[in-house]
Amino acid sequence: MKHSGNNCETGDPGSAASQTYHSGPAVLTDFDDTAAVQNVAELLLQRFGHPGWQDVRQRFRDGLMTLKEYQEITFREIQADSPTMERYVKENANFRPHFRELWRYCQGNRIPMAIISQGLDFYIEALLEKEGLPGIPVYAVNTRFTPQGITYQYNHTHPGKEELGNSKGLVVDQFRQQGHYVFFAGDGSSDLEAAVRADIVFAHRTLARQCSEQNIPFREFTDFGDMFQAVRSFSQNGSKP
Repeated sequence: MKHSGNNCETGDPGSAASQTYHSGPAVLTDFDDTAAVQNVAELLLQRFGHPGWQDVRQRFRDGLMTLKEYQEITFREIQADSPTMERYVKENANFRPHFRELWRYCQGNRIPMAIISQGLDFYIEALLEKEGLPGIPVYAVNTRFTPQGITYQYNHTHPGKEELGNSKGLVVDQFRQQGHYVFFAGDGSSDLEAAVRADIVFAHRTLARQCSEQNIPFREFTDFGDMFQAVRSFSQNGSKP
């Protein structure tokens, strides 16, 4: 389910200790390299991208452009249409173990669960469709395929900083302001602002290193098994895991 609401409002998320979790837990996860085993964006670029897309990626990694710029430039050069790319995603990508079980538990216990990503909605939704999970809300870059190319819509940006693209931290803030205890899983630098705001973080790769460097508590993430157990414990016992 595509989530295309208004821009999130900024606000002080407050300290975890000062929050009242009257609305119970909420589960939020990054997509590429986290919910999905693969970096699906790069999977598509490797198959359909312009030969120079890796040079653009290196410029992004060197801090010479934003993730928004890198993504728009590289996908602008892709000639494949949406059905072709969606079919490729379904044939070559998959979710990490226990993702489906976590979603079913959340759905059965009225616990909000969503994917929050700075990636593109069409390839996220392709994998959800493949796995029979189209009901999971997706906070991502909304795309539309036109004869002139892909258009992009960013609905979750910092006011005045729209050039940076969507903010995962603002989505976390929304759930915390609704009284939820937020579980978050991520892997990259773009997940750090969400990790700072979440109540409990499951991290791997770059995010785990950055959390260690900044003394942000986190749990090691390999798949959704430990996260599932932590969410279930919180839900059943009403206490922080």
